[in-house]
Amino acid sequence: MNFVCTSCGKRETASSLAPRCPCGGLWKLDFTPPPFDPALFDGSARGVFRYRAFLPLEGGAWRSVTLGEGATPIARVGGALFKLDFLMPTLSFKDRGAAVLAARMKELGVARAVQDSSGNAGNSVAAYCARAGIACEIFVPEGTSPGKIDMIRAHGATCILVPGDRDRCAEVCRARVENEGLFYASHVYNPYFYEGTKTYVYEIYEQLGGMPEALVLPLGNGTLLLGAMLGLEHLLASGRISDMPRILAVQSANCAPILEARRLGLSAPAPVKPLPTLAEGIAIGKPARGTEILGYIRKHNVEVIPAPEDGIAAARDALAREGIFVEYTSAATYAAYLDYVNQRGPIGECLLPATGAGLKGAH
Repeated sequence: MNFVCTSCGKRETASSLAPRCPCGGLWKLDFTPPPFDPALFDGSARGVFRYRAFLPLEGGAWRSVTLGEGATPIARVGGALFKLDFLMPTLSFKDRGAAVLAARMKELGVARAVQDSSGNAGNSVAAYCARAGIACEIFVPEGTSPGKIDMIRAHGATCILVPGDRDRCAEVCRARVENEGLFYASHVYNPYFYEGTKTYVYEIYEQLGGMPEALVLPLGNGTLLLGAMLGLEHLLASGRISDMPRILAVQSANCAPILEARRLGLSAPAPVKPLPTLAEGIAIGKPARGTEILGYIRKHNVEVIPAPEDGIAAARDALAREGIFVEYTSAATYAAYLDYVNQRGPIGECLLPATGAGLKGAH
């Protein structure tokens, strides 16, 4: 397998430890899985690695890394379906990507890794690095929820608080990677992470016997959106679905570079000044894969919608009263959905992700 640069097209072996192309572009993975076929599911594995025939892993390292992540239930709340992806080992959907990335790191013999995160991805990477015996440092912005910081440290990782916002945190971490040549276990840069998050779509297809009419997905760095696109395009190419479902991508109204780019007709994220938001997990002013995200958005006619800041807390309370206690970023997706339906009317059978547990994001 090879990496391919999204900017200049340069090819590099997928065993390379370089975080990105020398030109500065990010890697995509040149990997075509076999046609999606239930006959290829691994009945001995649970969740994410049930679909390992469609994952770009080369050996059995995953067996010593997995914590049984994935296989999360789907519940109905009101007129929508929710996939309860916070019911993971580290209470976040990011475990899908972290498990696959950690398995790949173990295959490559990585001994030490660093990563930047708003909290959930850092926690997942810290946990799975611990499983894989890989030392790691996680950089988080100083305003990160204390519960997330405590969990990162509990897994044995060094957690470094960076003054400033999420984008500044990424800059500091990436400078460390460049200066010291460390392995960058990034849920944004490393394409193996998206190979893990694409299993979100596989599970929905298997659980529902197909795809719902619409999917609502959070959009900050695009971790779930990009993975979902990989999974949906695979189902489409395999003839398992005849059309892409309608997709609504949610940005915080207070930090919406992709939404603004769509409004202005830009092919790259629009410059924005992020304002404070409860939706810390999607408060990304400069998404590194922004151009790639916008390419998928144009290709599949994805609608980008805002999460109204004044509706997030109420949406969280509404879900809690249904027995689903999520953090504010998860509630932002629901707030955006409710606002959209209120303005435009019902959108058919729709599924949303409950991405992070409420206790992780208490303010």
